[in-house]
Amino acid sequence: MQQGLVFQSRGDLIAGVDEVGRGPLAGDVVAAAVILDSGQPIPGLTDSKALTAKRRELLSEQIKERALSWCIASASVAEIDTLNILQASLLAMQRAVAGLSLIPEFCQIDGNKLPAGLPCPAEAIIRGDSLIAAIGAASILAKVRRDADMVALDQQYPHYGFARHKGYPTPAHLAALQVHGVINAHRRSYAPVKAILAQNK
Repeated sequence: MQQGLVFQSRGDLIAGVDEVGRGPLAGDVVAAAVILDSGQPIPGLTDSKALTAKRRELLSEQIKERALSWCIASASVAEIDTLNILQASLLAMQRAVAGLSLIPEFCQIDGNKLPAGLPCPAEAIIRGDSLIAAIGAASILAKVRRDADMVALDQQYPHYGFARHKGYPTPAHLAALQVHGVINAHRRSYAPVKAILAQNK
């Protein structure tokens, strides 16, 4: 952990990277990479789950305005089902770093695994989104984008309640799956979805 704090204070081009959406039964897994500008600090950056939706949206706009570089990327439902959710999450993070307009000198990745194919050295930091501002910023961008994707999906498929549960396996979502069946946005490799498909064979 000390290594991460040292890198953060050096003023190099450090990218914070995080993903959102491993647990849901539907939708892409979304990742973001952010290189913050030490000359334009953004108070309140932390794990997106600790913030209200309104606060996340406000911080998301500030991050986009003040960061030196940021990128949001994803891995599709088909990639999740083909690769598994861990590998798809790592792929989304790799894509987010690759999409930055600046090449980072170092990456700080939330979690305990590193994506392949990064353009620089990197460090995995457990609970990094609550410890490192740039990782917190990445988690906020990814969360706001994924939530917006779920709201859009809700408008297309209003019977499932995606705007409320964001694809997570809530009782309401599981009940909707039983009544209305599986759609293309659902992750067929996930057990509750797989069970519904098996029932309908």
